[in-house]
Amino acid sequence: MSGSRSGPVAGQGSGRHLLIVDDDDRIRELLKEYLAREGYRVTGAAHAAAARRLMELIEFDLVVLDIMMPGESGLELTSWVRNKAVLSRTPVLLLTARGEADDRVEGLSRGADDYMTKPFDPRELVLRIEAILRRTGGKPLTPREIRLGTAMFDMERLELTRDGAPLRLTEAEAQLLKTLALHAHAPVERMDLSSDTADITGRAVDVQVTRLRRKLEADPKNPRYLQTVRGIGYMLAPD
Repeated sequence: MSGSRSGPVAGQGSGRHLLIVDDDDRIRELLKEYLAREGYRVTGAAHAAAARRLMELIEFDLVVLDIMMPGESGLELTSWVRNKAVLSRTPVLLLTARGEADDRVEGLSRGADDYMTKPFDPRELVLRIEAILRRTGGKPLTPREIRLGTAMFDMERLELTRDGAPLRLTEAEAQLLKTLALHAHAPVERMDLSSDTADITGRAVDVQVTRLRRKLEADPKNPRYLQTVRGIGYMLAPD
């Protein structure tokens, strides 16, 4: 992947939720970081099995999918998406180091919406994603406010209220809640939530989650809205 962030395409994502599937950890993390800066919500998966589990739980606006992966290939996963009724309209953009015409034809014949060959300029990737989303429509944009039972969180003002009355949040709690809200109904890795702090263990995040649950949940020990995703991190599940 080459290139740098460019002003004309910056912020295009508008909260659209993308799934990045690539067995190369470096490429996957670089794409997650770059696309997040462009305004997208981004979830990553290292292989097809993990991607299947995520797609069965979460509705994504678009899937960016590497073809050459160990085990189930990106082509096979594309066919699975197209043959599964609830996912069949999810756009798929294929990434691969294989640029031969036959490979492109096979990818498109399996139902992919577009095809890019590695290495690529991430600015072009953003433009292609936007073009696909314009053609397919996508889901409504992320709302400014999210409802959590009787509580409401304003993501722009970082304000939490219950029945109109303000609930005090620390700056760290507000930022954590915003990050989870931007990835609503999708698990966020514990270490991603602690990436902006000096805490390399994630323990500070656990403390903040406990405090937020006391403010959000009717029963903090059995949370409805701020859920633990075993082995990954946390997920916010608003109404």
